[in-house]
Amino acid sequence: MARAIELSIENVRSGRGGPFAAVVVRDGQIIAEGVNQVTSANDPTAHAEVIAIREACKKLADFELKDCELYTSCEPCPMCLGAIYWARPARVYFANTAEDASRIGFDDSLIYKEAARPHSQRKIPMIPLMRDQALEAFRAWEEKGDKTRY
Repeated sequence: MARAIELSIENVRSGRGGPFAAVVVRDGQIIAEGVNQVTSANDPTAHAEVIAIREACKKLADFELKDCELYTSCEPCPMCLGAIYWARPARVYFANTAEDASRIGFDDSLIYKEAARPHSQRKIPMIPLMRDQALEAFRAWEEKGDKTRY
């Protein structure tokens, strides 16, 4: 955790991004590190946890981090929480809370509220389109005998 906190402070001081960092550890060794790069990369998905997960998966040549732990300088946002669950680490440690982040302008409560609303009532309209045609991909997946499940 000390390394994640150190990286988060360095990231702010360098001007590369927000005050967030994450470290993936396996067997006591750091596998990957990530810092927030949203503004420097012009990428809204370039959160520290996502970057650390991507790097760890590349190094381990696996899409799961089942034997790993994630240390993050702040409680994960909804996007990062989703990425964490898909990556399946053994556990996650966090330092700052979502409430701490909200106090300095990083408030994710809108996303949680929006996710609970019906599609038609969200601030960004979510409109179903061409479902029947899209279901063909799902049928193909169901029938595929040699798929890699995840």
